[in-house]
Amino acid sequence: MERIIKAAVDRGASDLHIKAGDVFRARIHGKLVPLTKQVLTPEQTRTIALHLMSNEDDKARIDKLMDYDCSWAAVGIGRFRVNIMKQRSSFMIVMRVIPFEVPTFETLRLPPALARVAEAERGMVLVTGVTGSGKSSTMAAMVNYINKHENRHILTLENPIEFIHTDIQSAITQREIGTDTPDFKMGLRAALRQDPDVVMIGEMRDAETIDTAMKAAETGHLLISTLHTPDAQSTILRIMAMFPPEEQEVVRIRLSETLNSVVSQRLLPRADGQGRAVAAEILIVTPAVRDMIADGKRIGEIRDYIADGRDQYGMQTFDQHLTDLVQSGEVTFDTAMAATTNPSDFELKMRMFRRVTTAMTASSVSAADTAAPDNVPVAPPSGLDGMTPGGAFDFMGQ
Repeated sequence: MERIIKAAVDRGASDLHIKAGDVFRARIHGKLVPLTKQVLTPEQTRTIALHLMSNEDDKARIDKLMDYDCSWAAVGIGRFRVNIMKQRSSFMIVMRVIPFEVPTFETLRLPPALARVAEAERGMVLVTGVTGSGKSSTMAAMVNYINKHENRHILTLENPIEFIHTDIQSAITQREIGTDTPDFKMGLRAALRQDPDVVMIGEMRDAETIDTAMKAAETGHLLISTLHTPDAQSTILRIMAMFPPEEQEVVRIRLSETLNSVVSQRLLPRADGQGRAVAAEILIVTPAVRDMIADGKRIGEIRDYIADGRDQYGMQTFDQHLTDLVQSGEVTFDTAMAATTNPSDFELKMRMFRRVTTAMTASSVSAADTAAPDNVPVAPPSGLDGMTPGGAFDFMGQ
């Protein structure tokens, strides 16, 4: 089993799937591919599940477990976040690969505005996206940045603990749900009495956790967490919708005062087929955005405000970043079209860009032909359609 897992990690797998009645499978560059030919039996899958579990009490009641989270590590192989579940009365295991090295903004090639987000003194920073879009890596990079540049107490609540942080400039306390504290709600309530400057929650799953998170931000803490929402505007609406109608107006006011920024992510296959690229939408909450959230009727204006604030605040919409990725050749036009928020506007902008760059290319070539002697070759323009590549970056899908 460990040899198969190591082979998958060496091939760049982000997840492994182990299921009774099926072969080993791994998600490599976004695609789920088989690793073996031998089908696993229910007994073999159960044995693997026991091997991955570290808590002896949990092992003793494995046959009664329906959903179980833990972490597992092996020297020379790596660290993994493990989910063990029941399906058709037998076990299935999904393992998420976690690098030993804590990521940085530079290694993830994240937008420069993220450093400014991590420097915030207080408020809620939300990293959003679908499962497998790299939210955990981005949050770990934020914690790592604060750890290297600030003297703070950082407290994390995770299920399970993923990236292992060491104290550098900051003191880091990492608590695992089920081992160090009963649940997220209890851990977050207790965190407010443990003198933290920064609190990182693995996920805000319900209205009670969100309410406590806002209280943490209201009392002067920086709170970093995740939500499974597709973009910044949807994140605000989703938070409000998690509360009863009679509480939503108060929640909206509190959210306008506590929200600091929203970073939304989507992973896309690269044009060259080698891995995936991240497209990011970044909302920095300015006084104007606070007014839009507090008003309630103006939340629909936020996306346009993000687009207009790119140069001044470092914000960007998904469509703006997708345009960069297509222009640089990082992703194909068809891939970007499938991921864009507004396909018709995106297609129109790309057509206009192509017309402009085609005209620029023709003009530059014509001028070069006129100026250069017949026996001197003219250098072709660099990049896509005469534009210099830029704005694309690598990203690991952990």
